[in-house]
Amino acid sequence: MNARVDDLRRLAEVARPVPQPLDDVLRYLRRFVAYPSEHAGVAHTLWVTHTHAMDAWESTPRIAFLSPEPGSGKSRALEASELLVPNPVNAVNVSVAYLFRKVGDDAGRPTILYDEVDTVFTSKGENEDIRGLLNAGHRKHSVVGRCVVYGKRIETEETPAYCAVALAGLGDMPDTILTRSVVVRMRRRSPAERIEPYRRRDVEADAEALRERVAGWAQGVFEQLTGARPVFPDGVADRDADVWEALLAVADAAGGDWPDRARQAAVAMVAASKNTTPSLGVRLLGDIRTVFGTADRMATDAILKALHAMEEAPWADLRGKPLDARGLAVRLRPYGVQSKKLRSGAATFQGYDRADLLDAWTRYLSLSHIGAGTSGTNGTPSADVPDVPHVPDARLKRETAVDDEAAF
Repeated sequence: MNARVDDLRRLAEVARPVPQPLDDVLRYLRRFVAYPSEHAGVAHTLWVTHTHAMDAWESTPRIAFLSPEPGSGKSRALEASELLVPNPVNAVNVSVAYLFRKVGDDAGRPTILYDEVDTVFTSKGENEDIRGLLNAGHRKHSVVGRCVVYGKRIETEETPAYCAVALAGLGDMPDTILTRSVVVRMRRRSPAERIEPYRRRDVEADAEALRERVAGWAQGVFEQLTGARPVFPDGVADRDADVWEALLAVADAAGGDWPDRARQAAVAMVAASKNTTPSLGVRLLGDIRTVFGTADRMATDAILKALHAMEEAPWADLRGKPLDARGLAVRLRPYGVQSKKLRSGAATFQGYDRADLLDAWTRYLSLSHIGAGTSGTNGTPSADVPDVPHVPDARLKRETAVDDEAAF
């Protein structure tokens, strides 16, 4: 009789759902990481949890902890993640061969924790294989192709690339990474912000127990996660939806207030990501829209004069030269905009027509009030036409170095 009761008890234990552990994961992470916002902690928690169900996703988001200065908690965020994710691999100055073998290891898909990743993207011509792996590996079944030399024989080889990746670095990263990432802009702690010192030996046992709970819960809801088609809030679409799909699926499976918290985080963090530094081409489109004001057409010389007069704009000094007519034409051509002969009374001049710019403004500038403004000839924007964000000098140097040869 007692054996029968024991059997029934064991069956009840197996059938009982594992309580969702997300609240405990967030509580653990907050002990060691000073997040810039509540939304960032929620996103980090969802990302950690999603790594335990990688086969459920079509796409895995990267999470990128970035800051303008050292000592802002980026590395700590990776350290706190390490004990909670499956098969963590710390990647700091790792060799290409090591990383490729880890990702392709049949023993288990790794979770890459890549610190100081800014060094990968600032070394020109170096680390191309690692860049390719980080760019490609967000899609399930993705591979990276390489040529391998065996003696005198050269063969092609395809290495699996799909795995979860957390990144930490100074400054910004290429759009190929940022648009596939949940971006957390870290900052140095203020005196009022308190966190616990991180000592792995002191937290390892509790963290590993929590990791097992997360893994068990993810396994219990795996079918639900695989079939999930989360509803995206307004403002989260296209590639942003790819980034947040797995995280929203985790939140929906967790229930409680997590679906609402996840969607609030998604909306806030996607909106924040749109306020990043624009490319030089987008900056030019925005500044031209400002100088146009309400004009229907403008001469090239007038546009250039107004651009050069804009304070804190780069157009008066690009690699030691002001933007000229040829440079303006070269930079606008990829957006389908070309100058033309225009007429004003009996006079003709080379310039740009507002109608030719409207399509580019609509497609590439998210700001409203296209067509509003003042005369725009003095480079001063009206109250109705917001400025395109200022491009920091460091970003300008990187961009102008690669495309100014064609523009001058």
